[in-house]
Amino acid sequence: MRLINIGFGNAVNADRVLAVVSPDSAPVKRMVQEARERHLLIDATQGRRTRAVLVTDSDHVILTYLQTETILSRFNSEVSEQEAANEQR
Repeated sequence: MRLINIGFGNAVNADRVLAVVSPDSAPVKRMVQEARERHLLIDATQGRRTRAVLVTDSDHVILTYLQTETILSRFNSEVSEQEAANEQR
């Protein structure tokens, strides 16, 4: 299990995240609203503006104040570190 920091001491299991998307489009706004109604929304923004939305394989939707590029770079750096560790074995 790899945990990715999404800000304010919060982390998500990288293996469970299906998508990292921008919150600006209408379909994503509907998805967030539906997750809120189904009690599957996790708001990790600490009251700040939502800049990225993470979708998990369990249908949970996670809001974070970090930009999508920041989240993606953290995912990519974790993958690079894991690949390097596997090559050393």
